[in-house]
This record gives sequence, structure tokens and C-alpha cells, in this order.
Amino acid sequence: MAHTSAADSGAAADHSLSKNFWGLTLGSVGVVYGDIGTSPLYAFKEAVTAAQKTGLTGRPVVLGVLSLITWALILIVTVKYVLFLLRADNKGEGGTFALMALAQTVAKSSSKLILGLGIAGASFFYGDAVITPAISVLSAIEGMKLISPDLAKFVLPLTVMVLVGLFAAQSNGTAKVARYFGPICVVWFLALALGGLNQIAQNPSILSGLSPHFGIRFVIDNNLYAVKVLGAVFLAVTGAEALYADLGHFGRKPIQYAWLIFVLPALLINYFGQGALVLAKPEAIENPFYLLYPREMLIPMVLLATAATVIASQACITGAFSLTRQAIQLGLVPRLSIRHTSESMAGQIYLPGVNWMLFAAVIFVVIIFQTSDSLASAYGVAVTANMILASAIMFFVIWKLWNWPLWRAAGLMLPLILIEQAFFAANMTKVLEGGWMPLLLASSIALTIATWIKGTKILAKETRHAQVTMDWLVRKLEAKPPHRVPGTAVFLTGDPMAAPTALMHNLKHNKVLHERNIILTIKTADTPRVLNSERVKVDEIADGFTRVVAKFGFMETPSIPRVFTLCRKKDLNMDIGGTSFFLSRRSLRAAKRSEMFLFQERLFMGLARQAEDATTYFQIPIDRVVEVGTQVAV
Repeated sequence: MAHTSAADSGAAADHSLSKNFWGLTLGSVGVVYGDIGTSPLYAFKEAVTAAQKTGLTGRPVVLGVLSLITWALILIVTVKYVLFLLRADNKGEGGTFALMALAQTVAKSSSKLILGLGIAGASFFYGDAVITPAISVLSAIEGMKLISPDLAKFVLPLTVMVLVGLFAAQSNGTAKVARYFGPICVVWFLALALGGLNQIAQNPSILSGLSPHFGIRFVIDNNLYAVKVLGAVFLAVTGAEALYADLGHFGRKPIQYAWLIFVLPALLINYFGQGALVLAKPEAIENPFYLLYPREMLIPMVLLATAATVIASQACITGAFSLTRQAIQLGLVPRLSIRHTSESMAGQIYLPGVNWMLFAAVIFVVIIFQTSDSLASAYGVAVTANMILASAIMFFVIWKLWNWPLWRAAGLMLPLILIEQAFFAANMTKVLEGGWMPLLLASSIALTIATWIKGTKILAKETRHAQVTMDWLVRKLEAKPPHRVPGTAVFLTGDPMAAPTALMHNLKHNKVLHERNIILTIKTADTPRVLNSERVKVDEIADGFTRVVAKFGFMETPSIPRVFTLCRKKDLNMDIGGTSFFLSRRSLRAAKRSEMFLFQERLFMGLARQAEDATTYFQIPIDRVVEVGTQVAV
């Protein structure tokens, strides 16, 4: 009989941990870095072309652009995101709303300001989620022009076809194909490095562009002309926001290792290879990425680039799904239909409404802009704005949560914010060339969120006016008991201390009370997830009345059956099949004197009509629901 020593067990555990770590690192290459990994398709080309349009050409331009790209990747991606922002996790999760919720818990006096920054940041993220699929897929398929000029007419139709397939496949989930994302993107980054190495070997002096001197000199010497170039240089760091958003899926260390030892070197080698090629053949600026490769490799590279851009687009789409679910849980948008596409992976969700709205917006921008060159102007505005807002929220976390002195926190974040603002200002010069699109989109989303928040506050206030407390109701019922009927009734309410509207209407119209009445409130915690041991709180109010408060994290989907299961562990046995659920269905009407503008009033009522009903959202059996209608003026 074989015996296993403690040392052997420890070695086995270390091997398992190591295997899991490298598996997560491989996965992060595909999901986290898909977006920034496709930037070489257009970033260097756009920056040098922007310089040429102002009359700047030659070696100083190429070295200046390469220097600016290098230090943007080091300062913004490596320092801000990889070294600092990844440490600001909210119970292991990242993303705009996770950071916002974290900052609000430690800077309560600035809670409203942080909420505003979070909403604005999320609004620009949706702009990013629209532009990324459009510019990425377009830039990949544009490589067909180099195979044959006659193929140029097929670029737009093929782009639309790829995007139609991408969005149509969302309802199936990405669990089955996601395992291939990492290996495909590893091949992609290896191809980036191999393409650049050959040109660098032929002109090693190009590596002098690693020095910040050339970037600083370029900006100082060219003043206003350099502004246009800065806007294009920023395209090299688009996708950096995915590092933090995907923190919960892969963990900090795998994301950091993937960037430092693989992704960053591959990107720099490719950019410097493009620079060396353009110095040797200035006409190669037409498409310096694809011209790095022999002609016989063009078709495989177009196919590989298309696969990489689809993966980058997929990461943005699933990010939009996750962000929307968080917004629903935080009460920032109406309840929308959420479908789980994987039984084993909680993060695999599909939101039909969001998917098809994104699809319509992506196809719209593809048809309007038609080329990746035109879309580049719109791209930078969305990402720079998102980054600045994330930096502002991050400041509160460093100052209040990490307990850094104010001067030290400002000393770290202020230079980064100033750099990002310089890039934002550069991109704002392109508002008329396409930058208007993300600004319009973000403004519309921010206005929609602000309207929903204001409307729900007015609705809550109007509802409270008509409510009485549970304590008052219990005293009344004890003084004059109504007729009791067998069974259990569950009344959903947003305020656990108030008597639910549905309960009051049931007593008023039916003049009966069930033997057992559960006052159930679903609350959203300021953490991504809640432990099952802390999820449910049960209190006896009086004979026949029990108050249940269930908490779900902002990255979880509330489930009544799950609440019932946990209640049984607290000696509150409820059979969901023998329980009646009483819900209030509010019918909104315009108030004579509304606190909202007329357009906001109509927008709020329209959003409320589109919201998914509580029965479906909370997963309540349809045949156990009794709805009580009420009218509320807003």
C-alpha cells in the first residue's frame, strides 16, 4: 500500500495552484487583452498619418510616435492599471460600479460626487462597447485590400456579416468557445512579435525610440500639431480598462503576469517593427501592420486578425452585460431580462435588450463611418473620458481606504489624470470628425440613468405617503382581527418596516388574512456578492407575521427560490408550491405638477413600461402570483 508524505501533498497542492495560475494567465490573454491586443492594426498608422497631414514627416515623427506609444503603455497601462488599480478590488471584483461602490463606502461625504463620476464613467464605457467591435472588425477585414484592390468593395458587407454572427451567437453564451480565446490570442501575440522582429533586426537603431526624449521633443517642437498626433497615439492604450473590469474573473496576479512577461513585449516589438518598416519604406504607411508579413501570409493574418477582433469585441459585449446587471441591482436602470447561459459559470449571462441595442448601434456606426480611419476619431474620446473618471474615483480609494496622506494620493493620481486629460483634449479636437458620436451616446445614457434615479425617488416618496408602518398595522389587526384563511402569503416590499401596498389592498378588498404572512424585502449590498450565511435575516414581527430581508450583491441576480431554501435553514419552512405571492403593479400617470421636466416624465414612464415584471425577474412561479394594481402620479 502506497503512502503519501506531507511533502508530497504540499508539492501536489503547489502543482495544482501553479497549473490553475497559468490557466488563468492564459485565459486573461484572450479575454483581458483582446482589445488592446488589436490596437496595432490601426494605432501606429493613425498616429503617423495624423502627423503627415500637418506636414510632419521623417525619422523624428516615427521615433516621436513610438516613444509616445511606449510611455503611454508604461504610464497608463502598467503603472495605473497593472500596478495600482488592480489592487483596488471590491471583494475580488473590479469594474466601474465595483470601484464606485468601494469608494462610496469609505468616502460617504462625497457619495453623490462619486455616484456621478461612476455613472459618467459607465456611460462612456457603453460608447467604448459600441465602437470596439466596429473599429476592430473593420480594421482586420480591411487587410483584404492588400490581397487584391478588387476586394475593397467586400470589406463593408463582410464586416456587417461578421458582426451579425457575433451578436446572434450571444444568446448561446460564450462558455463553450471561451476556452479557445486564450490560445487564439497567444498565437495572435506571437504573430505580432514575429512580424516586428524581422524589421527590427534590419534596423536596430529604431529601438532608440524607447527613450522618452523623442516623445517629449516631438511634443515641444510641434506644439499644436502634436495635439492631433496625441489623439491617435492614445489608440494604443484603448482596452486598458478591461484589465480592471475582468479582475473578478482571473485575479490580479494572472493579469499582471500576462501583461508584463508576454503582452507588453509583443505589442512593443510589433509597434517598433512597424516603425522600422515605415522608415525603410515610407509608402508602407498605407497599412504598416499587414505589410510586416510576406504576401503569402496575408490571408492567414487577415483570418487571425478577424478572430482576434471578434474575441476583443466579445469581451466588450460581455462587459456591457455585466455592467448592466450591476446597474440594475444598484437601482440605476429598470429591471431588464437576464438569462444565464451556463450552469457552472455564474458570470455567463445574456441580456437580450442590451445585446440588440448594442448591435443596432454598432451597425449604425459601421455604416456611417465605413472605415477604421474614420472611426479612430470617435474611439479615443470614449476611452479617455472613461479613464479620467476611473482615476478620479480611484483617488478617493487611495486617500480614504488605503489611508494615504492627501498629498501622497494626489501626488500619484494627479500626474496620471493630467496625462489622461492631455490625451482627452487631443481627442476632443476630433469632435466634428466623429468624436461627437461617443459624446452623444454617453450623454444619452447618463441622462437616462439620471432620469430613472430621479423618477424612482419620486415614486418612492409618493408611495411612502400612502403607507403605514407594520407596527401600526399589527396593533390594528390585534385590536380587530380579520378572518384568517389557511396558507402562506408573501408580500414583496422595498421597505421592510412599512406595510406593503398589496397587503393593505388585500385586507381592504378581500377582508381576509392568511395564517402566515411573510414580509419580504430584497436589498442590494455594496459588495459584489454576499455569503449565503449572511444573505437572509428572519425576524418574527407578531403572531402570523414574519419579516425576511434578503441581500444580494450587485453582481448577483436575485432569486426567490434561493431565499426560500436559505429560510429553511433558519427554521422558517416555506413550500414555494403552496405559497401565494402578492405583488403591487404600479400604473404610472403624469402628475399635474411634476418634479421632472416633461421629456423626463415621459422617458421615465416609458422605461417603467419596458421593465421586466417582478415575477420573472425574481424567478417566482407564475401560477402562485396575485397582482394588485395601484395608480401613482409622478
